[in-house]
Amino acid sequence: MFGYDWPRLHAALNDLPAALLMAAVLFDLLGAATRRPAFRQVGFWILVVGALGAVAAVLSGLQAEESIDHGDAVHRVMETHELLAFVTLGIFGVLAVWRIFRERRMGAAERSLALALSLGGAGVLVATSTYGGRLVFDYAAGIPTEVLQAEIQSRGAGHAHAPGEEHGDGDHAHPSPATTPDSAAPAAEPAPPAGTAEPDHAHAPGTPAHDH
Repeated sequence: MFGYDWPRLHAALNDLPAALLMAAVLFDLLGAATRRPAFRQVGFWILVVGALGAVAAVLSGLQAEESIDHGDAVHRVMETHELLAFVTLGIFGVLAVWRIFRERRMGAAERSLALALSLGGAGVLVATSTYGGRLVFDYAAGIPTEVLQAEIQSRGAGHAHAPGEEHGDGDHAHPSPATTPDSAAPAAEPAPPAGTAEPDHAHAPGTPAHDH
């Protein structure tokens, strides 16, 4: 749909719910610290929207799991990521439903318990995101095998930079195609003209001095 397969759709649906849920926790903390109901109300509505988005992210992730090429290592990380995603959805889903029915009637103790639950959910959410990142950056999950093989071959062949072009990190450089071992060697310095004194230089210990 619109050029998206399940892995791409899952990637597109991940970021916003995660950001919303973390923002909801932040606003709840601000509300507790400042005792301003406005922060708490903003956190409540962000929580509800974030929980709905998390449902879409989890469902698309289950579909993506069935459609990507992967081996045993990817499968193990994927299973951990999936478990953490279900726990995250469970925590914030329960919290959202709880607050929908109890938001206006919560006492101080009940609100503190809800805040503690949201903080625990935030920790599980970070772990879920970490394992999702490992799937992409450590195992290239979601990239078709033929595309990955072509990229490996392309990287092995290297590439040339235009004159004056270089990578920003300075750690990745390629020799120019025109560079050869002979041309790369530094040119020998010409001998000084006859009768010209040699430049100052250091002698090894015990070496007799030269007569200039």
